[in-house]
Amino acid sequence: MATTGAPEDAYTAEPFLPGRGGLAALREAAAGCRGCPLHLHASRTVFGEGSADARLMLVGEQPGDQEDRKGKPFVGPAGHLLDRALEEAGLDPAEAYVTNAVKHFKFARTEPGKRRIHRAPTLRETTACAPWLERELALVEPELIVVLGATAGKALLGSSFRVGRVRGTVLEEEVHGHRERLVPTVHPSSVLRAEDRDTAYRGFLADLKVAARALG
Repeated sequence: MATTGAPEDAYTAEPFLPGRGGLAALREAAAGCRGCPLHLHASRTVFGEGSADARLMLVGEQPGDQEDRKGKPFVGPAGHLLDRALEEAGLDPAEAYVTNAVKHFKFARTEPGKRRIHRAPTLRETTACAPWLERELALVEPELIVVLGATAGKALLGSSFRVGRVRGTVLEEEVHGHRERLVPTVHPSSVLRAEDRDTAYRGFLADLKVAARALG
């Protein structure tokens, strides 16, 4: 079982997954995950939220500062922007299942007590966390997955994934042994960071409209 002192190639969440049960059992088990060192500094595991019958699954990178504090995915500024764009695209945020490729917040501090600065998870950390996402996909069985950003794309489609090449298109690919339909786009946090936020938002919205049409 991977713990703090384990080498990187031994990082895995696999031993912490429950042998049976639905999303509630999975969420409860994930709260105790120690599969990689990210749990040491994060406040808690931030698991996915939504119905097991959701037709649409949204997969992001990892929880941010607000998500880590509140224990729910996409409740910070990026989440608010995502909800707004989904509604404008004709998709009901309340009917989607929302999760992240990595379930703990990875961050750094410039000084003790200062603001926590997001750090992207490594490929090894993303791979370690993959069993949770794989089980979520198996339980929800979404008709469509919206891939939010490069980290989520690599977690689902492999390390060669480049969001700029395929954003706003409907892909049909094998993911964890199952054929899935996916629409990749950027992570909503990138819209917030963009110099021209209006243009970035319009592009993001256009991608989500593709998802809405694909979902029918």
